[in-house]
Amino acid sequence: MDLQLYGRFLFALVGVLALIGLLTWLARRFGLGGRLVPNKGRERRLSIVEVMALDSRRKLVLVRRDATEHLVLLGPGQDVVVESGIAATGKDTGGPRLGADLVSMGEPR
Repeated sequence: MDLQLYGRFLFALVGVLALIGLLTWLARRFGLGGRLVPNKGRERRLSIVEVMALDSRRKLVLVRRDATEHLVLLGPGQDVVVESGIAATGKDTGGPRLGADLVSMGEPR
């Protein structure tokens, strides 16, 4: 192969990567990329209160939204809302606990 062919390939690769970078920057600049933290600086409205593993494939999750809790059954094929509209009780009235109980659950795979 000839050195000129390798040079053209490298030039095309750098050009394509530069275009991808430019389009990514433009998308973020004009708000097309979405936000990972849409409520930055405000109090969080959603938290996971408790997680209970039923078996190796299913778990019950108690989710708090504002002052209301919802009991959700999560499984591999279907997610079901077991009970909705439960009044939140206890001292913990919310806060950034999203995902805190999921890490410590240690569900076997």
